Amino acid sequence: MNWQEEAHHFHTEYYNSTNGRYNGGSVWTDANALETLHELMLLTKRTDFDGVADNSYIGRHALNTSTDWQAFTGGFIDDAGWVVLAIWTMADYKKSRGEDNVDTFLISAGQLYDKIAANWDDTCGGGVWWTTDHMYKNAITNELFLTLSARGYLRTGNRTYFENAKKTWAWLESSGMRTSTGLYNDGLVFGTCLNNNATTWTYNQGVIASGLAALGVATGNRTLFDQAEITLDGTIKRLTVNNVLKESCDDAFPNGAAACDIDQQTFKGIWTKHLQYYLTFADSARATAKYSPFLGAQSTAVLHHATNASLDIGSVWYAKDEGGSIYNVKSLPSGIMAHVAAMQYGPCV
Repeated sequence: MNWQEEAHHFHTEYYNSTNGRYNGGSVWTDANALETLHELMLLTKRTDFDGVADNSYIGRHALNTSTDWQAFTGGFIDDAGWVVLAIWTMADYKKSRGEDNVDTFLISAGQLYDKIAANWDDTCGGGVWWTTDHMYKNAITNELFLTLSARGYLRTGNRTYFENAKKTWAWLESSGMRTSTGLYNDGLVFGTCLNNNATTWTYNQGVIASGLAALGVATGNRTLFDQAEITLDGTIKRLTVNNVLKESCDDAFPNGAAACDIDQQTFKGIWTKHLQYYLTFADSARATAKYSPFLGAQSTAVLHHATNASLDIGSVWYAKDEGGSIYNVKSLPSGIMAHVAAMQYGPCV
């Protein structure tokens, strides 16, 4: 069994070519899945999923520069961020193959980015809102805006992206969402703008790291890599069991209502993917040596603890499934993300 087999199983099992969606998925998890499949093809120089970029629901809308992106994302600003990342990666793949409409994809990504930026205001001293109803400012939406802005600047040289990246990090740094453990809580209390002390999900700790690394490259400020590693190291110290990522809601045994919901089942893979991006931007043999064994451990755990005979991957990685792991359209690509990250930066085996 290889990682391509799992990716093919995921795509064959869940992809609906008629509507371009993954059956049972959602816009933001589809975006992460598409980003991962195209990242896999870019890394391996394979063409297994060629044509999916244009056929996908996201790609179809990216091909139309008149798309109503607010309606597309249902008002969720964080969803818009995930979609931009997917469009960029699909565009990069299309460009590598000499395919048409790369510029159209990039124009659409820019339009969607502008929709996100328009939801920044001075409430709580700054930051973008989680949704267009402007009732919650949280970590993930602003971490995504940081990484989009810093990476957007590196891609385009657009100074607006650069200034947005700097102001977003300044706001995140002063927001109070990062605790003394180095980890980011979920968000701020509406009205008081205080840390709500809500769950320190794994993906919050990964996306901030990739954003800081991109900003570090953009500014030449090496201390930003140190800030990123405070949070990466906090994840490894506090959000693992047996050196394997574990959400607070993960349980190898059945746990009823306390089990991770269908979105939370995706978070760990996103952490590994953004550690992968961190290492790419850091371009540091020291950082790669530091985190390579951990990425390898995640991939091994996914293979031995979370993967069943049908090549489905469950939501629990840290231990053998005793009935609590959940297997679905969102847990499967999460595990594939761990494999892809380890393929690029894990230890040689």
